[in-house]
Amino acid sequence: MLDFTPKEIKERASGGLINPAKTCQPIGAMYAALGIHRCLPHSHGSQGCCAYHRSHLTRHFRDPILASTSSFTEGASVFGGGANLKTAIKNVFAIYNPDVMAIHTTCLTETIGDDIPAFLNQAEIPEGKIVIHANTPSYVGSHITGFSNMTRGMVNYLSEATTEAKKEQVNIIPGFVNPGDMREIKRLVKAMGINFIMFPDTSGVVDSPMTGKFEMFPKGGTTVEELKDTGNSKLTIALGSFASTDAAIALERKCKVPAKTLKTPIGVKATDEFLMTLRNTFVTEIPYELEEERGQLVDIMVDTHHQFHGKKVAIFGDPDIVIGLTELVLGLGMVPVHVLTGTPGSTFEKEVKAMLLESGLKGNVKAAGDLFEFHQWIKNEPVDLIIGNTYGKYIARAEDIPLVRVGFPILDRSVHSYMPIVGYKGAMRLVEMISNALLDRQDRDAADEDFELVM
Repeated sequence: MLDFTPKEIKERASGGLINPAKTCQPIGAMYAALGIHRCLPHSHGSQGCCAYHRSHLTRHFRDPILASTSSFTEGASVFGGGANLKTAIKNVFAIYNPDVMAIHTTCLTETIGDDIPAFLNQAEIPEGKIVIHANTPSYVGSHITGFSNMTRGMVNYLSEATTEAKKEQVNIIPGFVNPGDMREIKRLVKAMGINFIMFPDTSGVVDSPMTGKFEMFPKGGTTVEELKDTGNSKLTIALGSFASTDAAIALERKCKVPAKTLKTPIGVKATDEFLMTLRNTFVTEIPYELEEERGQLVDIMVDTHHQFHGKKVAIFGDPDIVIGLTELVLGLGMVPVHVLTGTPGSTFEKEVKAMLLESGLKGNVKAAGDLFEFHQWIKNEPVDLIIGNTYGKYIARAEDIPLVRVGFPILDRSVHSYMPIVGYKGAMRLVEMISNALLDRQDRDAADEDFELVM
């Protein structure tokens, strides 16, 4: 029986959430925009919104996140933000000189109904400069929705079909993953010998090296020329249905580039599907180095199977990542009894439940959920391990359960954004993290038993 208070029951009955397992759209849009080379994200709203989004991303990536804002005041809130935006565009290009300015909206400007395309038509945009935008109301969807909307905006504004025959290259939309994951995906495709365009690509932007010299715009990111050329590719692979599919479909409609959606390549099965899609499309062979990595991963899973078999696990976070993690732990012989995402979408529940059913299991599965309910599930049916972001630590402490930090945001640990969880190498790392967390708990329990015997 869930021990909700009367007030909490009333809030939940009215559709309210307690401790949502998500954050707002503009954060995802800002992160996506950072994946364009020499792009400055712009928050059309108040300074406070922009400051929160920047600080949240900065704390996760431990790298300075730069963005500009329309700096709404009471006047703009009443009369509209058109004047603020036009002034901001003029100042941003004059002072910071980006190649691209990517505008996303906030709750305030969406509520008052600012017409961004109309403002852009009236703005003074310097020759050779580009301004794109995406509508990202915070009260709809989540940061994953914002990432998807901004990525679709890149297609709407920049993608072009300029050749009669499609080029032997693939577009890869990686989804809301860390730059370390994007680097690993690119390494896999390069090993296959296939030309590709990844967009957005935050590697080299939010994991840029320390050189002793400040660079407003690091060397990383997808160039405008590459984004335009996406319309000439043979195929678009969207990794993760929630973060990537909309942009792939938009590109298919606009430039007739076939779109294929795959899971985020976490674990053996999803990585196999990704590589086989590339192999079958471009008629190339999978190199031995990748076959070797796969064999090593399988060997590790066999060697450690006794540690995982039958262990109960609770997973929460972004939908594409959680779906991949659920498939991984099922392959390890674990039992995912609680699976939750804060992002809305009935397809999440259908996909996870289908995976559980295929394995002969049942569990609590929910989209648009919150961590309060997630905690209640764990109270009612305890687990051996929690996998999720930093906010899971409060549940882990309260219930004395090990936590493996995966996903966004991770605010209390470092280096994670450099280390991939995708591909065979990423799966090896996840197996190590899960194994160590379970073994540490066993060692601690054994030490407690020895202490009680001595006493």
